[in-house]
Amino acid sequence: MGRGRAKAKQTKVARDLKYRTHETDFGALAKELHGEDHHSTSEVEPDDDEWSDYADPRRRAD
Repeated sequence: MGRGRAKAKQTKVARDLKYRTHETDFGALAKELHGEDHHSTSEVEPDDDEWSDYADPRRRAD
């Protein structure tokens, strides 16, 4: 892809982000920014992770 096409795509994405209406959860955003714990108690255990099959077996999770 040439530079003109790449720039046009970036412009299109930027314009889309600027003008599209978003459903923003400002409460969740504030909690995340303030560092409040927002994880549920039913969090996935490391051994039950659906991506654990792809993990490097030589690396241990401590």
